[in-house]
This record gives sequence, structure tokens and C-alpha cells, in this order.
Amino acid sequence: MQEILNQLKELSNNLYWTWNNDFNSIFEEINSDYWKWSSKNPVKFLDSINREYLFDIIEKKNLRFRIHNLYRDYRKYMQGGDTYFEKKFYKTGKPEICYLSAEYGMTKCLKLYSGGLGTLSGDHMKSASDLGIPLVGIGLAYMYGYFTQVIGDDKRQSELYEQSDFERLPMKLMLDEEYRPLKISINLPGRKLYAQIWEINVGRVKLYMLDTFVDENNVEDKRVTDILYGGETEKRILQEILLGIGGMRVLEALGIEPKAFHINEGHSAFLTFERIKNTMQKNGISFKEAQEYCYYSNIFTTHTPVPAGIDIFPRWMMEKYFKSYAEEELIINFEQLFRMGDLSGNPYSDSFNMANLAINNSNFINGVSKLHGEIARKMWALPETRSQIVSITNGVHTKTYLSGESEKLYQKAFGKDWINVGDIWSRISNLQEKDLWDMRNKNRRNLVSFVRERKSDKLRLSHGQEEMFSEIKDILDEKALTIGFARRFATYKRGTLILRDLDRLKKLLSDENRKVQIVFSGKAHPKDEGGKNLISEILNFAGTNGFRNKIVFIDNYDIDVAKQLVSGCDIWLNNPRRPLEASGTSGMKVIANGGINFSILDGWWLEGYTEDTGWQIRSPENDDKLPDEVVNEFESKSLYDTLETQIIPAFYDRDDNGIPGKWMKIMKGSIKNLAGNFSTERMVKEYHELFYSKVR
Repeated sequence: MQEILNQLKELSNNLYWTWNNDFNSIFEEINSDYWKWSSKNPVKFLDSINREYLFDIIEKKNLRFRIHNLYRDYRKYMQGGDTYFEKKFYKTGKPEICYLSAEYGMTKCLKLYSGGLGTLSGDHMKSASDLGIPLVGIGLAYMYGYFTQVIGDDKRQSELYEQSDFERLPMKLMLDEEYRPLKISINLPGRKLYAQIWEINVGRVKLYMLDTFVDENNVEDKRVTDILYGGETEKRILQEILLGIGGMRVLEALGIEPKAFHINEGHSAFLTFERIKNTMQKNGISFKEAQEYCYYSNIFTTHTPVPAGIDIFPRWMMEKYFKSYAEEELIINFEQLFRMGDLSGNPYSDSFNMANLAINNSNFINGVSKLHGEIARKMWALPETRSQIVSITNGVHTKTYLSGESEKLYQKAFGKDWINVGDIWSRISNLQEKDLWDMRNKNRRNLVSFVRERKSDKLRLSHGQEEMFSEIKDILDEKALTIGFARRFATYKRGTLILRDLDRLKKLLSDENRKVQIVFSGKAHPKDEGGKNLISEILNFAGTNGFRNKIVFIDNYDIDVAKQLVSGCDIWLNNPRRPLEASGTSGMKVIANGGINFSILDGWWLEGYTEDTGWQIRSPENDDKLPDEVVNEFESKSLYDTLETQIIPAFYDRDDNGIPGKWMKIMKGSIKNLAGNFSTERMVKEYHELFYSKVR
């Protein structure tokens, strides 16, 4: 039995388990309440559970064989040998690409992310592992992460910051030769900032996270890595100095020498200064020579379609933290350094733009969808004498968001290793419609059960009255057309567009013959009052007659909630104000689960939409020149019209076997044509073939 426990512990300390449904189901079977209590953290689960009880359950439920098989599959995966990279390029045991991001979303218990940028970074790491790409990640280990969302009796969002216990998470503190925490340091005005390093195994690749909660730092410096996107501008610049300059020093401390550096959004762009400094010292060359040398191995991905989304620091702050660095480390004057944060050529600029810094020092630059690439090229208008901004459309790590029910169907049809079968998605046409429809019904049923269970748990915590528990069975309907809207609640995403015409919406939701229901979820940034107001508006409508139990808001949106929603919803609604959605990835996560997208033609959906893959919300001509009110009215009308005349009829028009023929045609078209194209497997291959492999 000790061997089984050792196997479980080894599995628990590699995030390979985050894209393995069987691992999750084993812990559910051991004790579902305990699994929930641990926030689906297997390290905490195994550390806390009674050993005799654990061994007894494993024997009683005959889990030993399943655990052994899971471990065997994991070991086979870790050995590699037949990966994309090894088959197409060569075998190497050393990381060659360094990927830097301010956040990583990989699993519920690691609160190191806030939204789409983080889940993209996590998915990038997972697909790099699957493909055998020799990549290493750098990030920050936030003690309190992003906030836990609390919805009060006033239906307003408030924020709770809960401390993470890194020692009981799937991460390991790096030690030096004398078994002390391995640390790096950075010179700041009048002091040094120290950080220790945590290692996270993500399949075959490693992620290193910097943590400033160490004894050498004063109280304020310890808090540099307390909260993701927390604090004012000066806190932000310290986090970005740590991520960029500190990130390079982590690589030095670990003896890792990548040939390519991928700056994911501008947060880590200070890395370019440190690379230039190191190259000057190593080769005895000038700043200009070192800058040119490093330029050809830097990669910058921008995720924002508007200048307001970029980090900008004032001159005085840059001078405070970089004047001596410029003069003593880079051997240039501060003005030369400061001008690297400008693209306009304005000698009197008093602000430093992190995206400009990355662009000025990167040969390879990309936007995250075809439309975003066009917008970015216009936004920065780079001279023709240099490399231009291209597009690599985002994707998602398919298995991370695939439900157990969906995976069972694919395994039954295509074998246990179905995901690695060549051109797998083209074979979807071979699946029986009954099997696909059964999958959809099971996924929806599981979502409804999840929502009711969440409501029940909240009532227990608040000591709800007995009659309130009896109402839980009325929340949502297992057979109703279920629309999902879940994402960060920024105002441009227009979370309440579907509530614009309440009479029309009430008519849709009150049809007992063709039932429709809506599930919302998402967090607003703590300082975004507009986003918080949208959440309150939804919650208020959800509690009124006509909408009660048919409109539901799930609080504290995270990766776990997202997986439930993207597998259970029939329609994934997305209605941003075009062209403000650079890419968007939440809608990509529903595809392999049989969900269908219904969206504005913005971001990735402009590339993904056809009449065979989903539905569009029409926009007026020249919408970028029209007032918001005019656009909102036009697009909300299109939303209602499409629901009434196309989506609802397609879902409820059934044949003699109870299967909706038109719906199944679109569902199959969506899976077949979109699942492979909008995956991080395709995306990371593009990064490698367009950028990583071209570095010189």
C-alpha cells in the first residue's frame, strides 16, 4: 500500500493531473467532501487525510489498479520520446525557450491568475509539455493571489484575500548546496530586494516562481508578491522589475541558458535590460552591440487592442529605480534608457510604456488573433525598416477543459490515447448523433447538479432556513436550453446586454414548451465599479419574478467553475464592444464539449464563425464610429432575433428519436472545424515554427 501512496504523491506534485479526468475522479471517489475541502489540492488532501481511512477506501473501492494504471501512463508520458519536437527537430535535455508571464492559471488551488491572460499562460505551458518543447516558465508566487469574490446581501461584490500555504501546494522550494532556500537579489534605492524560488512541475516542463516573503526583506518589500495586480503604480513597477530582471537572475542561479525569450504581455519587458547587461559583461561589448545581439532572440506577444491596457510608468518613478542601473550596469545615461519606452520619437515624453520597451527590443512581435494583429499594426505603425507585427491566434489546452463525460465518448470511439490520434477532429462526423446528444445531456445535467450543490453549500454556511433548501431543486432545468456567460466583468464585455429588453427576455424565459435559462459567472476588478454594477444588475434580475431560478449567477469564478460551465452550457454567449476583445478564449473551451458559440464577430470568433459552426450577433456598419447606445440597441436586437428565430428552434425541433437534427449538424461542424484550430497545441506549434526555431 505504501507503493500506491508514493505513486499518488508523485502524481500530486506534477500538474499533469490538472488535465487528467481520471485523477480527479479517483480523489472524488476516495472522499468527495474532503476533495472539495482541499480546493482540489491533492498535496493538501494526502497530507491531511487519515492513512488508515485512505488505505481502507482504496481497498474497498478497488482503486489500487486504477491508481497504478494512472501512474504508469504518467511515467510513459514523462519519458517522452515521440513528441512533436523530438520527431520534427531533435532531442535535448535543456530548456531553450524562456516564457515569462505575470500570471499563470493552471488549477483551482494555485491562485496565481486572474483571468484569460493567466489561463492562456497556463495552457501554453501545458501544450509545451505535450509537444516536448524545451521551455521553462518564469512568474511570481503571489501569497494571496487574486481575490476570492464574496457577494453580500446587498448583491455587491466584495473581495476576500486568503493566504496560500505554498508548503502544502504542488510546488517545491528550491534549495542551494547547503540546503538553504535559493535566493536572488536586485538592487533598489538604498536596499536590496530578495526573493526565493519555487519550482512547479507542469508535465515535462518547469515553472519557476519568485516569492519576496523572506526574512531579508522589510515589511513593504515582503509584500511585493502579496497580491496579483494589487496596489498602486509603484507596487506594480516593483513586481515588474522582479519578474523581468529577477526572472533573468533566476535563470542564472539555476544555470539555465535559453536561446529565446518570450515576453507574454509587457509586464516582464524589463528582462530586456538585464539581458543586454549580461551580454555586455559576458562578451565585453558596448550597450548598442549587446542590444542588437539580444534583439533577435526576444519575442513579444501583446494582448491589448487599446493603449489604456498597457502599463505606463512616470519619468520620476523610472528615474528612481533605473538611473543608477542605466549608468552603472548598462553604461548609458538615463535618457537613453528612458527613450526605450517610447516609439513616437518625442524627446519630451514624461511616461515610459512597457509595450514600447518590448517592441523596441524584440524582433518577433504578435497579436493574438487576425483582427487584433491588424489593430496592433495600426496602433503602433512600426517603420517598414524593421520586423512587423504578425498574428498568432490564441487557443486553449483541450484536455484541461474537457469534461469526464466528453472524454468518455472520445475514448470509446477513438481509443484511450484518442487525443494523439492524427487529425482526430475530422473523425467527429463518424460519431453517432445519439452518442453526441447523450454527451450534451449528461454535461448539462452535471452543470445543473453543480449549481444546486453550490447553492446548498452556501445555504449551509449561512445557516439558511429549511424551506430555502427545498427550493434548490427548482434552480435551473436539466433539459432546458442553457446559455452561459462567464468571464471577467469589464464594462466593454457588456455582461448585461441580454437584459436590455426585459419584456422580450421574460417572454423567452417563460415559454414552458421551449425552456431557456442563463448562467452567469465572473469577477470584476476590485477598482472597477462599472463591472461591479453589472454583476449587481444581474443578481437583482435573477431574484425577481419571471427570472427566478432561470437566471443564475455563480460567485467566485475560477478554473473549476469554468470547467463546469464550458462543459454544461449549450450556448456560449460573448458580446464585447467590437474591436475591444483582442482574442477571447472562454468560447474555445466549450467546443470539444459540444457547446456552440453565439458571439459578436470580434477576436477569435471572426475567424471561427461560419453558418456551420455557430451563430453571430450582427453589428451595424461602421460600428466603431457610432455611439455606444446605438450599437447596443442594434446588437441586442440581433441577439434576441437570433435566439428567437434560429437558436431556440434549432434546439427544440426534434426527430422521432428526440434528437435536434439542425442543432447536431452545427454542433458537429463546430467540433470538427474549430476544436483543433483553436487549441494551444496548434498555437504553440506556430510560436515554435514562426519564432522559437528562427532565433539566431
